[in-house]
Amino acid sequence: MQLNGSPTERTTAATDILLSLTAAAGVVYLHGSQPSFSWRLQLWSWPLGLIAAAAALGALYHGLILPGPIRRHLWQALTLALGIALALFGVGLVYDLLGPQAARRGLLPALVAGAALFLVSRRYGGLFRVFILCEGLILAAALAGYTGLAALDALEGAGWVAAGLLLSALAAGVQTRKRLRFTWVWEFDHNGAFHLLQAAGLVLLSKGIAAGG
Repeated sequence: MQLNGSPTERTTAATDILLSLTAAAGVVYLHGSQPSFSWRLQLWSWPLGLIAAAAALGALYHGLILPGPIRRHLWQALTLALGIALALFGVGLVYDLLGPQAARRGLLPALVAGAALFLVSRRYGGLFRVFILCEGLILAAALAGYTGLAALDALEGAGWVAAGLLLSALAAGVQTRKRLRFTWVWEFDHNGAFHLLQAAGLVLLSKGIAAGG
């Protein structure tokens, strides 16, 4: 296997590794912050873990020259992980806004929805645009929800979560700027910039979620 010859693709792979390590560190941080078992923190650790897995697969996808079938399988695994992560993120949001019972009731439908998103991607093209749209809708709802919780002082750490979500929303917007190019030590395109902002957002998100217990 050879490294991708494109400088921006290599940077994208490097920032994918950074994003994967950040998400994995978030899982460790959540587990280390609970003195006793917390279903809420267990629930939130799953989307972070899936993001870590998806980013690791993305590093392989962007960083290496691979045969077409392997690239397709990597992309399918990556999109499945992201679809389930997005669904579980929604369940975490429901937990914090409506309580554990509502989250438990919504867990199975959310997982089915995440799997359905993946199945649609197998049949139709352009899934990533659909994923960005779904991510944007959930981020908007989550940002409004956690901003409200922070304003009411109803959940400790809600302000940090809202700040992380704001960075994530900015990252999603940057990811759609296909013509974005800049040099900061390395050559970056929209994907590399997206990963940097998303990693920073995950740091704030993990801090806020852990504070909520």
